[in-house]
Amino acid sequence: MRAIIIGAGIAGLAAALRLHQAGWETLVIERAPQRRGGGYGVTFGGIGYDGAERMGVLPELRRRAFVTRELVYRKPDGARRFSLDAATIAATMGKRSFTILRGDIEAVLYEAVADHTTIRFGTTITAVEQDADAVHVTLSDGSTEHADLLIGADGLHSATRALAFGPEEDYRLDLEHRVAVYILKEPPADLPAQTTGSISAGGRTFAMMSVGDGRTAAFFGYRTDGGRAGASLEELHELYGDMGWLVPHALEGLKTADSVYFDSISQIVVDRWSTGRIVLLGDAAWCVTLFAGYGSSLAVGGADQFGAALERHGHDVPAALANWEAELRPEAEKKQKLGRRVKEVYAPRNPLVLELTQLPLRLSSWGPVRRLIERGFQLAG
Repeated sequence: MRAIIIGAGIAGLAAALRLHQAGWETLVIERAPQRRGGGYGVTFGGIGYDGAERMGVLPELRRRAFVTRELVYRKPDGARRFSLDAATIAATMGKRSFTILRGDIEAVLYEAVADHTTIRFGTTITAVEQDADAVHVTLSDGSTEHADLLIGADGLHSATRALAFGPEEDYRLDLEHRVAVYILKEPPADLPAQTTGSISAGGRTFAMMSVGDGRTAAFFGYRTDGGRAGASLEELHELYGDMGWLVPHALEGLKTADSVYFDSISQIVVDRWSTGRIVLLGDAAWCVTLFAGYGSSLAVGGADQFGAALERHGHDVPAALANWEAELRPEAEKKQKLGRRVKEVYAPRNPLVLELTQLPLRLSSWGPVRRLIERGFQLAG
């Protein structure tokens, strides 16, 4: 059995690994000219942790995880407001989870598939047809490929979804925020290793994160529901120009950054993830967004469950796809609902609302509350 996978991100590479373990041949098509890195730090756990463990990549993922010893919340001028220590941060995560850079998850998965999976960079899908027995794909280099299954794991702006399901605007739910993230070329002297600083004010959030191996990530997230129609990195200088601390340093670094992720925060809501032998996976199918904080875990866990469904159903690909979706969709929809709720209180413009949303964080550093949080995770496990 052969699968063509569109997208060499976390979902696509996890699918390539799991399908290889299920005995499939895989071809990965990636539009970028080379493997990407960087991104922002994510909490990796839940079904992603379980799936990574079953696929054998958990030890390497844990090796690349980074620890935040202190999370400092600051005022717009940089003055400290309050902070969380390592014990409090760990209590809010649970034991079967850790923090890791998105790019490092991709790196681990890439290394796990490189020996047995062909990855064709700088290539896109341009057309797709299918019949009862196979999928036929035309690529931007003029070649055609045939397979038993086509997996669209090409993210929020999926070309596979547009070709097989319809235009993006039919499925994209805009959550009225934008985000920009990049890795600084040199870590700032004012940010100690294993620390993160964050500022929220006036509908804007900024964070500077030490993400391991001497790397530092800058993160900008802000509301766009006030009539901002533009979509340019230049607007960051206007929006964040009045902030202090390390914000000017991060704005200056944008000018020479090797790569910046800059996009709207949107969910994808598709009533069915597959049609015939074509299936969507990861952000192309659901995109829970960073508000839910579960996208990487859901991509890896979803790929693991996907491979298991194919093993159960053998050559009956449509039955495997239907079974997989029935099992995973409740989890994805639950996280999407969480993301929509968080959107309402993320980076609020009202200072009083900001204080109320951060009150639980302040309380979590108090010993009795922290122990209650830890107990909650133990009971959930």
